[in-house]
Amino acid sequence: MRDPVYLDHAATTPLDPRVRQAMAPFWQETFGNPSSLHRYGQEAEAAVESARATIARLLGCQPHEVIFTSGATEANNAALKGVFLELMRREKKHLVVSGVEHPSVLEPARQLALLFDAELTILPVDRHGLVDPEDVRKALRDDTTLVSVMWANNEVGTIQPVRQIARICREAGVLFHTDAVQAAPHMPLALNRVPAHLVSLSGHKMYGPKGIGALVVRTGTPFEPLLRGGGQEYGLRAGTLNVPGIVGLARALELAHEEREARWDHLVTLRDHLIRRVLERIPDAELTGHPSLRLPNHASFVFPQVNAQVLLPLLDLEGFACSSGSACKVGAAEPSPVLLAMGYPPDLARGALRVTLGKDNTLEQVEAFVEALVLAVAKARKVSA
Repeated sequence: MRDPVYLDHAATTPLDPRVRQAMAPFWQETFGNPSSLHRYGQEAEAAVESARATIARLLGCQPHEVIFTSGATEANNAALKGVFLELMRREKKHLVVSGVEHPSVLEPARQLALLFDAELTILPVDRHGLVDPEDVRKALRDDTTLVSVMWANNEVGTIQPVRQIARICREAGVLFHTDAVQAAPHMPLALNRVPAHLVSLSGHKMYGPKGIGALVVRTGTPFEPLLRGGGQEYGLRAGTLNVPGIVGLARALELAHEEREARWDHLVTLRDHLIRRVLERIPDAELTGHPSLRLPNHASFVFPQVNAQVLLPLLDLEGFACSSGSACKVGAAEPSPVLLAMGYPPDLARGALRVTLGKDNTLEQVEAFVEALVLAVAKARKVSA
């Protein structure tokens, strides 16, 4: 077996040493609770507020609009439930989400529909996974609570027209949430130009730590806190703050911003080479997601007569770590709901492969992966024959 090669950066990323260095003092030396009034607490609070200011500057929002969470799942749940529980008092009980959202959006939306007799509209997507902004416009009603469309898809890499969708929602007076977890490591979010009301982020997708995320709640957005208790985070999210994680999230986002152009160019070069070689070398391979409106590090495919549950272990034996889709569904034998929503038949959707590159991957690793994939697909097809 060759030296292992990690190609699953949409699932999680390794912690950047510079991020770890920024976090290190807050585990032992500056360990205070930021809610405490003594010097230990005030030092921790200063670090939190500095991180909050950094994130706000990079996103184009105000510091008090950045609310720290335990991760993207909490941020997405808080966005949907926080807005719904507040606006249902005004007889607004209609949610709109796309059919390719992360489970941490789709499942809370279904839960709210079930528990509160709300109506849920699931927007269709085309073969590339794109939402048509006009479908959003048609779905809006007087009782629409919230529209949620992710900025970029975690399984197929398609980048959605979020600016256009956000503007349609603003014009209609409807709140708009976007899960920007996959987009934030690669793209400037520029919330001063994308009028979203709520935006979700995650640290571990951008070479930051696990267990930390943020929800941007723009000023004036009606919101019922998901967690109540000590009143932290301006009363919008109770709980002792994860100071090392918050510092790490800010530093990771800062590095992504500073190195964005260089990372983008490097990743696009690797991605395009990978896609070209896979489509050349493997019969009937099909690229999933949009051919150009996709994340710079994201290549995803389906292979007829291949089951991903067979393919992935074969690749792992050769030292290549990939996935068949969302890491939240690891081990699942069911076809990807994202690919089903895009119109792929179940048998083909079961052969999905997601390859997500990182800033430290090389062209030599990509070429070695392609050679291993050619052999693995041939073996997987023999098994299913």
